[in-house]
Amino acid sequence: MRKLLQIIIKEERPMTDQELVKKAFDMHQFSYVPYSHFPVGAAILTEDGRVFTGCNVENAAYGSTICAERTAILKAVSEGCREGWTAIAIAGRGEDYCWPCGACRQMLYEFAPEVRVIAARGDGQFQVVPLAELLPHGFGPKSLK
Repeated sequence: MRKLLQIIIKEERPMTDQELVKKAFDMHQFSYVPYSHFPVGAAILTEDGRVFTGCNVENAAYGSTICAERTAILKAVSEGCREGWTAIAIAGRGEDYCWPCGACRQMLYEFAPEVRVIAARGDGQFQVVPLAELLPHGFGPKSLK
């Protein structure tokens, strides 16, 4: 049984979008996808150069499945990193760009409403948009005041 280790990498120079996308693709190897057979990887970049990665993990009780983006989010938060996220790369292997689902968009908005979302497709091409474009009029902590 493969032991999954948290990958946190400290970079000395600014990471490029292409490098962040590669880290997301690298997470495919850890995906647990016996039902969809569609691995997805994600990588969150912070202002101080840390990277928190995640992969999708499916479950026979489908509602218990977790997306790669939320795995990366939970890893960042559980390590005490709740702010300063500058970008998240999401990489699937299909012909379409791998955009975050609604639940992942909402989770991102909670911690990083200004984050840049980098959606990659299987051939390595990617598009970049601000989260606000994917989740206009988002609901977050300020909404409760």
